[in-house]
Amino acid sequence: MKKDNSRVYKMAFSSVYPHYITKAEKKNRTKQEVHEIIFWLTGYNQQDLERILNDKTNFEDFFNQAPQINPNVDKIKGVICGYRVEEIEEQLMQQIRYLDKLIDELAKGKAMDKILRS
Repeated sequence: MKKDNSRVYKMAFSSVYPHYITKAEKKNRTKQEVHEIIFWLTGYNQQDLERILNDKTNFEDFFNQAPQINPNVDKIKGVICGYRVEEIEEQLMQQIRYLDKLIDELAKGKAMDKILRS
């Protein structure tokens, strides 16, 4: 049976965003690094992010309206929330987990060039 993720998809990105920042800052990383990850993954910029946060854009629209999902996302591998990100079949959930994984790598002290797969 397929899990119903519709509740997650309708959740406002702005409700989770502060947790990304807190997770990074607890490990002496910065809000700017979190933004760099978001921009790398989605193609958004600072102005877009401010609009998304102010408009309370949900995760589904956040990813569906992204200017460009980075073509190197297939290089993101590993486990997040008990799932291998590369094996998640549902594209939207995979994109959400990619972001979770990248923020997790940031909090674990990984270098930005490694996180951004450059």
